[in-house]
Parts: sequence; C-alpha cells; structure tokens
Amino acid sequence: MRAQQLIDTLKLAPHPEGGWYRELFRSEAQVSPDDGRPVRQALTTIYFLLQAGQYSRWHRVLSDEVWVYLEGAPLSLWTSDAALRTPPAHIRLGPVDVHGTHPQHTVTAGRWQAARPLLTPESAGYTLVHCTVGPGFDFNDFSFMQPDGEEAALLRHHWPALVELI
Repeated sequence: MRAQQLIDTLKLAPHPEGGWYRELFRSEAQVSPDDGRPVRQALTTIYFLLQAGQYSRWHRVLSDEVWVYLEGAPLSLWTSDAALRTPPAHIRLGPVDVHGTHPQHTVTAGRWQAARPLLTPESAGYTLVHCTVGPGFDFNDFSFMQPDGEEAALLRHHWPALVELI
C-alpha cells in the first residue's frame, strides 16, 4: 500500500532496469568527461523504488553513482569490477546498524551493479532510494549485462545465486 502511494505521490514511472523512477534534477552546468564521452550535465538525481519481487538488473553506468537509502526495507546492492574478475561485493543500504548496514554507497564508474529489496516477514514490501550520478546520467552511458554475454557466463559459473538478477 505504501509503495503504491509513493509511486503515485512521487509520480514515478517504470524504469528499464526494473522498478520505478523519476528524474528530480538535471544540472544546467555541463562538464566534459576526460574519457572521451561528449559533454554531459554535471549532475543528475532520481528517486528509485523497488517493490517486492522487483530488482535492478545487472548494469553499469560510465559515471559514478551514489545510492542513498530513504525508506522501506533495506536494499541489497551488489557490485563488481567491469570484467567480473572479483567476487561481487554485497552492500546493505538502510538504517545504520551493527551488522554493517549504512544509508549510502557509491558505485564507481564502469562497475557492474544490481540491487533488490532485502525483504523479511516484518519489513516493508519495497525500498525507496535516491540516486545521484556525476557526470550526469545519459542512457548512452548505460548498459545491461547481456544474458548470452561473457560476463553472464562468468556470473553463472562463479556466482550462480546472482544470475537471477540478469
């Protein structure tokens, strides 16, 4: 019930990676990334909501992305290097606790990332976060892990429990 209220109140729309989102801010200032990409807005921000059963598919962005927990169930966020040479790191976003949960995490440019709500019988059935991207988000800088690609094959072989997030 609260998730639908947030979707309606915040005017969220379906996101291609899963869940719901709305862009909140796109900086008027522009920057020239030093990696050869064209000029980008300096900064962009969104709300991003995942309901029970939804997840943010494995993807990467060519800019740094800061995830900030706002409300609901804690969020399980996985990240790995661009070549999946290291085991995906698991980060818990939510209220600070003694188990290492923190409200904020930065995924550096080019790293694989995927997320889903960390649901328990007593938790909310959704997670609401705020994401900031700099240089600003552009869909030209965004790519999904391809189910038939090399990265997906590595994931299947080494970390089969995370394949469902492709």
